[in-house]
Amino acid sequence: MSGSIAGAGPGRSAPGRATVRRVVTTRSGGVSKPPYDSFNLGDHVGDDPAAVAANRRRLAGSIGLPPASLVWMEQIHSRNVSVVDGPATGPVAATDALVTTTPGLALVVLTADCVPVLLSDDDAGVIAAVHAGRVGAWIGIVAEVLRTMTELGARPERIGALLGPAASGARYEVPAEMQRDVETHLPGSACATTKNTPGLDIRAGVHRQLLDAGVGAVAVDPRCTISDPTLFSHRRGAPTGRLASVIWMEG
Repeated sequence: MSGSIAGAGPGRSAPGRATVRRVVTTRSGGVSKPPYDSFNLGDHVGDDPAAVAANRRRLAGSIGLPPASLVWMEQIHSRNVSVVDGPATGPVAATDALVTTTPGLALVVLTADCVPVLLSDDDAGVIAAVHAGRVGAWIGIVAEVLRTMTELGARPERIGALLGPAASGARYEVPAEMQRDVETHLPGSACATTKNTPGLDIRAGVHRQLLDAGVGAVAVDPRCTISDPTLFSHRRGAPTGRLASVIWMEG
């Protein structure tokens, strides 16, 4: 499945600290047929369930974990956060963020333009995967997941964040009224597109949210899902597949 994993964040290890791993997939290296070609990880977009299952097994094998250790979400553009402590028999219902303190449990967020956010406090051994779309970011999913992580022992200044591939402001064109509304609740997201029309950069807004909340370090994958053909994009061409961004602590 060469080419299916776009990048892997290095783990950080020290006495008493968790070793945290992160990966983001691309659309290559799987078995799905067009228009889901080929490494689609989404089971809710109309793809052949057998192909999705095979792709998910390939993902698990590529990161060295059993398929049952990957925890998936039924993402609904909410601010719901779920704390998990073991494998799930199916996707965690009606949630847009997963948090765990359990090593060897991989948290997965699926996207095709929305912002995937991977968070960790390596000292506390607390990690999270977040689906931050326009609606979720607007209503406060980021603040809610940070609150949950803090309750489990994390501290904002120790948290590191990775914002994965997402629709860029240069290509995400929206009505002016929507832009104004989102900017009111997600400052820093309003921008102009390459056509000089009203745009939204949700990733920039989430970046600002994290820094305003005191998060210690934020890394950004700059790739635009709309313009990069190696990535899935709902806005560029639906129906299509979903990318996976995954975070876990080594056991």
